[in-house]
Amino acid sequence: MNEHYRDIRKIDPTRGTTLGDNTPNDNNRIEIGPTQLAFGEWAAAGLELPDLQAMRRFRWERLTQHIVDRGYAGLLMFDPLNIRYTTDSTNMQLWNTHNPFRALLLCADGYMVLWDYKNSPFLSEFNPLVREVRSGADLFYFDRGDKIDVAADVFSNDVRQILAEHAGGNTRLAVDKVMVAGLRALEAQGLEIMEGEEVTEKCRSIKGPDEIKAMRCSIHACEQAVHEMERFSRANVGNGKTSEDDIWAVLHAENIRRGGEWIETRLLASGQRTNPWFQECGPRITQQNEIISFDTDLVGAYGICTDISRSWWIGDEDPRPDMIYAMQHAHEHIQHNMELLKPGVTIPELVANCHPLDDKYQAQKYGCMMHGVGLCDEWPLVAYPDKEVAGAFDYELQPGMVLCVEALVGEVGGDFSIKLEDQVLITEDGYENLTSYPFDDRLMGR
Repeated sequence: MNEHYRDIRKIDPTRGTTLGDNTPNDNNRIEIGPTQLAFGEWAAAGLELPDLQAMRRFRWERLTQHIVDRGYAGLLMFDPLNIRYTTDSTNMQLWNTHNPFRALLLCADGYMVLWDYKNSPFLSEFNPLVREVRSGADLFYFDRGDKIDVAADVFSNDVRQILAEHAGGNTRLAVDKVMVAGLRALEAQGLEIMEGEEVTEKCRSIKGPDEIKAMRCSIHACEQAVHEMERFSRANVGNGKTSEDDIWAVLHAENIRRGGEWIETRLLASGQRTNPWFQECGPRITQQNEIISFDTDLVGAYGICTDISRSWWIGDEDPRPDMIYAMQHAHEHIQHNMELLKPGVTIPELVANCHPLDDKYQAQKYGCMMHGVGLCDEWPLVAYPDKEVAGAFDYELQPGMVLCVEALVGEVGGDFSIKLEDQVLITEDGYENLTSYPFDDRLMGR
C-alpha cells in the first residue's frame, strides 16, 4: 500500500489537521507536546484533553489583568517558567535557568514582546499572542564579558521604548528575576522597578479549566511512568547490580517517552540512605527487604509538574512493625490535612488545625506541610506550626488552586524514612485528590 506524505507527516494519522488538544497534527512542527503513547493512554483512561489555544489565552488574559490591577506599566520576565506560562514556548529550559538569555515583556494593554536566543526566533511562531520577537536579553557574564553594561543599556532602552508606546507614560515596571547589570540599566532608564514574582506566583496559583485538564493528563502520564519504575524495581532489586540510579533512570525515560520534559531533583533513596531525607539517588546497589522512598518532582506533559511521593517495601520478608507504624502515621497525616482543604479556609487555619506528628518524628519532618504546584512547586507554602512566619501567607484558598500535601516520617538516627505526597485540587465545595497511585500494601500493614 502506498504511503502518502499527508499521512506520514502527521503525529496521529487517524486525525485531521489538529490533535485533540487543538494543536497542529504535524510531525515536523516546531511546537513540542505529548507523544502518541501519551495520547493513547489518556484515551484509554477516558481523560478529556485540554484545548491549548484556550489555555494560552486564559493565561495571557489572567496575567495581563494582574498587571492592570496593580497599576503597573508591564511585567518583564526572565524566569523560563514564567515565560512558558505566558507564551507556552520553550527554549533549552534548564540551560536557560542558569544562563538567562530569554526575556518577555507583557504590557498592560496585553502587547507581548519576547527576546529569544538570536538563532531561534521561530520557536514561538505557533502562538499569535506573541506579537514581536527580538534578541539581546542575554545579560550574563559568560556571554557578554566586560561589555555587559553596553548590552544591558541597549536592552533596557528597548524596554523603555516599548512601554512608552503601550503603557501611556506609566513607568512602574514589575520584574521577576533580573541580573544586576539589567536591573541597574532599567533603573537608569527612569523605570520604577516593582516586585514581579508576587505578580506571577499569585497569577499562576489559580488554574483555569484547560490547565486542570492538562494537569490530569500530566499526572496520569507520571503515574504510568512510576508504575514502570515500580515494576522494574520489584523485578531487579536484590540482583546484586541494580543501583538507585538504575531505578531513577526508568522514571526519566518513561517521562520523556510520553512527551514530558525533565525532573527537577534526584530524590530517590533506598535502605538507610532514606534517612535523613534529601540524599539524592546514587550508585548504591539496592537490596531486598528494604524501603525505597522517592519524590517525583517531575515536569511532564504540557510542562505541568506532578509532585507525588511514595515509599515501597521490596523483599520476601515482612517490614518491621516500626516501619508499618511510620507508614500508617504518614498516611494519616496527609489524609487528615487533606480533609482541611476547601475554599475560604485560610492558610493560618490550616497551620493551626494540622495533624500533629509524633514527637519522635518532629525533628526530621518535611520543610512544609503543603505547597502550591503548577509548572513547578509554586506559591503558596503552608508551614508547620513551629516554622510559621506570621503574616507571610495570610491568604484564603480559592477554587482552582492545586496543593501538594506532604509527609516525611523518620526518626533521628533511624535507618529509614517514609515519604508520602499527593496532589490535590481545590474545588468549589471542597477538594479533589488528583493522585491515584496506590500506597504500598505491605508497609500499610495490609
